[in-house]
Amino acid sequence: MEDQGDRLYAICIRYIGDKVKAKDALQDCFIRIFKYINKYDPTKGDFEKWLNVLTVRQCFRQLEKKKLNLVEIDAIVQNTLATQPKAIETMSADEILKLVAGLPEGYRQIFNLYAIEGYSHKEISELLGLKESSSRSKLSRAKEMLRMKMFNLKLRSHG
Repeated sequence: MEDQGDRLYAICIRYIGDKVKAKDALQDCFIRIFKYINKYDPTKGDFEKWLNVLTVRQCFRQLEKKKLNLVEIDAIVQNTLATQPKAIETMSADEILKLVAGLPEGYRQIFNLYAIEGYSHKEISELLGLKESSSRSKLSRAKEMLRMKMFNLKLRSHG
């Protein structure tokens, strides 16, 4: 279960963003997993997917407790300069994950669900209780924020 624990912790980090709070979320995940293990139905999907879904939902519960609002940054996004497509090729996985972790929570959640977990906009809208168009819009903004962060890193490294 150690590999599973590491994988689930990585999910918590992606959604929570803070290592200490992610460990707390992971502990709550394991409590939930052991509490509901008898409800797992192998005919509905594999065990790893079930663990992922429980973990993501627990992370959302933790975030809802904080009642954070999405940061509206339309003005910043509209003034963002696009980076060169090759910028990401020079970055390590850790650097990219740090950039993703720096996104505002709502945008980070949607980016993680779509780009990393592979959820569709329909699934995201059902999971988060928002319109599919909102999911698409927030994903687009998240990508634009990441482009801006990469551009700023590139400027700092050449400046």
